[in-house]
Amino acid sequence: MSLSRKRKKELHKLQKQANSLWETQQVLVGEAANVAREAGRQLGHYGREQVGPQVQAGYDKYAAPYVSRGVEAGRRVVGDTVIPAAGAVVGSALSVWDAANDTRTRLAKGQGLALPDSKKYAKKADKYSRDASRFLSAKLDRVAPQKKGMGVGGVIAIILGVAAAAGVLYAAWQTLRADDELWVADDPLRAPDA
Repeated sequence: MSLSRKRKKELHKLQKQANSLWETQQVLVGEAANVAREAGRQLGHYGREQVGPQVQAGYDKYAAPYVSRGVEAGRRVVGDTVIPAAGAVVGSALSVWDAANDTRTRLAKGQGLALPDSKKYAKKADKYSRDASRFLSAKLDRVAPQKKGMGVGGVIAIILGVAAAAGVLYAAWQTLRADDELWVADDPLRAPDA
């Protein structure tokens, strides 16, 4: 299939126009990439110079006091409650270890086991448990002060509870009201008349 000279010239001209358009589009895409790159760079500068300091100032003003209070409360709880309790547990374990070593030493010397005085140990156990309860309750009373009244959460919970109860009562009233068209007839189902 051969093309006429006129058609070949037109196709050649069309191909030149398409190539020119393609080159123009490549230049345009390159320029758009440069603009986008510069916009990203400017956005980074804006974030560092404007947004970052505003966020830091807001954090310092609003969140930092609460965060520092929370950290301090955590330190107090760990220092005043957890560490003493862990110390008591470790001390008890070490005293048991010492008692076991004493018994092993007596057995090694051939003295044998003597029956322990149960009354003596019961008195000691009672005394130790009373002392430990007093100590821990004093520590816990210092760590968690008593609240003076209902807080915002309690008020919100009461309001939500009242709203939920009102919703349930309204739904029950709507269900049980005396609308005749809402009640189903007591007669059995029958086929419709044809």
